[in-house]
Amino acid sequence: MTASSRATSARRAPGSKPVPEYDVGAHLDGSAAFFGAAANVIMQLSHAPVGYGVVESTVDSGKVMVHPIKRTRTTLTYLAVAMLGSDDERAAYREAVNHQHRAVRSTAASPVRYNAFDPRLQLWVAACLYWGSRDLYERMHGPMPAEQAEAFYRHAARFGTTLQMPESMWPADRAAFDRYWETQLAAAHIDPPIRAYFDDLVDLRMFPQPVPLLFGKFHRWMVAGLLPPNLRAQMQMPWSERDDALLARLLRTVGAVEQRVPRQLEMFPVNMHLWDMRIRRRLGLRMV
Repeated sequence: MTASSRATSARRAPGSKPVPEYDVGAHLDGSAAFFGAAANVIMQLSHAPVGYGVVESTVDSGKVMVHPIKRTRTTLTYLAVAMLGSDDERAAYREAVNHQHRAVRSTAASPVRYNAFDPRLQLWVAACLYWGSRDLYERMHGPMPAEQAEAFYRHAARFGTTLQMPESMWPADRAAFDRYWETQLAAAHIDPPIRAYFDDLVDLRMFPQPVPLLFGKFHRWMVAGLLPPNLRAQMQMPWSERDDALLARLLRTVGAVEQRVPRQLEMFPVNMHLWDMRIRRRLGLRMV
């Protein structure tokens, strides 16, 4: 499967009707990867085992605060391969990620137990990626038709199954997902060490000046607007009805512009990172 191909491999929940041929590229916005990245990281890491797994990680090459450009590349590549890659490409990228994940496990000193290969943690991360993708798409373009929304949901299981999460763990349908999401989100708690990490991330402190000075304030505002309210409150981020209206107008405008550009440009840079992975793989270069 390629960036321009039809996504026909979305699997069905037991007893469900077949999914008509589904073009996943129609629901991938490259701009969403930029708008939603940090907010999605906060959602993922609000689950303590995921949060401490990242903050305590000894794999410096994968740390966004140390290597922000590389980490951005590998994250976008994962999204591209998961959603657009062939089974063979997904398997190759899984092995590359596994090499990094082998060192990500809790120690006796860790406040919580975690292991990067835990499929339950991968389910939560996949759920955050799906929820964030759906949320931004709807903010920019409006709700998907029900049939397309269900097809996108089923395809989004690949956010987890590209790693170790078995497909059977993915909630059977969108209603089941919403129940899972609300339960997990209500239990999310941001500990002080994780919040300190988030503050550095949100304020773009991983980049040299003048990047934080020029873009940090806008980035913090954008992140605040895309967080679920309970996480926004835990991050102590102010938000008003006026902010909400401004963000809604901005995202609708971006969505309207995207609908008028060629598909490959609309999907940029997600599609670019799929091409980059293919080149790296062909040349025998590191993918992660």
